[in-house]
Amino acid sequence: MTLQQQPVRGAVRNWVVGARLKTLPVTFTPLAVGIAIAHASGRVDLWRAVLTAVFVLGFVLGTNFFNDYSDGIRGVDDHRTGPARLVGSGQATPHQVFRSGAVLYVVGALAGVVLAVMVSWWLLALTAFCALGGWFYTGGPRPYGYRGLGEVGIFLYHGVVFVCAPVYIQLGHVPLLALGASVPVGLLACALLTTNNLRDISTDAAAGKITLAVRMGAGRTRRFYVFCVGGAFGSALLPALARPSVLLVLGAIPFAVFPMRRVLSGAAGRDLIPALEHTCLLLLAFGSLQAIGLAL
Repeated sequence: MTLQQQPVRGAVRNWVVGARLKTLPVTFTPLAVGIAIAHASGRVDLWRAVLTAVFVLGFVLGTNFFNDYSDGIRGVDDHRTGPARLVGSGQATPHQVFRSGAVLYVVGALAGVVLAVMVSWWLLALTAFCALGGWFYTGGPRPYGYRGLGEVGIFLYHGVVFVCAPVYIQLGHVPLLALGASVPVGLLACALLTTNNLRDISTDAAAGKITLAVRMGAGRTRRFYVFCVGGAFGSALLPALARPSVLLVLGAIPFAVFPMRRVLSGAAGRDLIPALEHTCLLLLAFGSLQAIGLAL
């Protein structure tokens, strides 16, 4: 490898780490569900679907970098039990990480502007809503992720918004079916975040990051995780009243067994990483089956 190739390879590696590509199922699942609903209701415009994906990915990946930046400069990531973050580990400077987040936000915002021209100017308000919600999750003087409201945010964005927005962009309205389908997706996204925050209770508390898990304590957080997973399967039965094929989601139940056992076993710290990974697989399996059921 030449000297010129080394910095490039390092920059690409840092981008992959900062983007947290392993968590993409929590982004693609609601998009797939939304597109499936639109497909069942009429023709899906490919360019609108592509622009929607760019819009969502720009803000989600950008938020991951901003989260890395904000947590890093506050010292939250100095002693992580999970994967190392760029700023906290010194792999990149705060300026570099912030710049990556800003570039991705610009990409997402540009896609939002194009969609607003194509569909409705109301999408400019959605663009601002996504940008502000992503930044203030851990950024700004009073981030809501530090006040036990992270699960509310992820349910709203990775559930309601990212399911209903693709439907609106394709159809021009949001049917009740889309709102119903967004609930189980949002609950599983909450389960994913809950596992992450359960793992980081001790380090978050020490750094002053008061997540919902820190507020509730480990015991109640484990029960909340079970509520989210069980609630996802239970709430999926409501859309099944209109689309019986949505019952396909019950095929994802085997994917819930391992992470629930691990969470309820009392595992802590790094021992919860497999539960986090399997919750991601559960979300992917559940969302795929839900999308297929809704599209039929």
